[in-house]
Amino acid sequence: MTSGFTLEQLSIDQTIEYRKIVTEDDVHTFAAVTGDSNPVHLDAEYAATTSFGKQIAHGMLSAGFISAAIGTQLPGPGCIYLEQSLKFRAPVFIGQEVVTRITVTEINERRRRVTLKTVCECEGKAVVTGEATVMVPAAA
Repeated sequence: MTSGFTLEQLSIDQTIEYRKIVTEDDVHTFAAVTGDSNPVHLDAEYAATTSFGKQIAHGMLSAGFISAAIGTQLPGPGCIYLEQSLKFRAPVFIGQEVVTRITVTEINERRRRVTLKTVCECEGKAVVTGEATVMVPAAA
């Protein structure tokens, strides 16, 4: 079993990146799993009539990349998600690469909690920002 970082292995400003190109299949799969069938995500003709001019990915799909980065890289396997704030700042279009950056901003040794700055960017522009709190396992 792969394990992530323990609390003792983390440091302030420690950062990782997770990258994913959003595909039309990703958007349709997310819609099928969640039941969010808003046509701005699924119907190119409808989306063309919106202020975005074309289909956009679900905001929560990008938020899912934050979860993936936290759960697989920093702190990684074994951490427990406790809290997440999100601000959706710009749309993500099909075919764009989302670069998710997770940065340690605070470590609470007594409570075994870590606060993380969470940012998703497309082409250098923030599309989702927020903050997460996770519980991290102790060293074995």
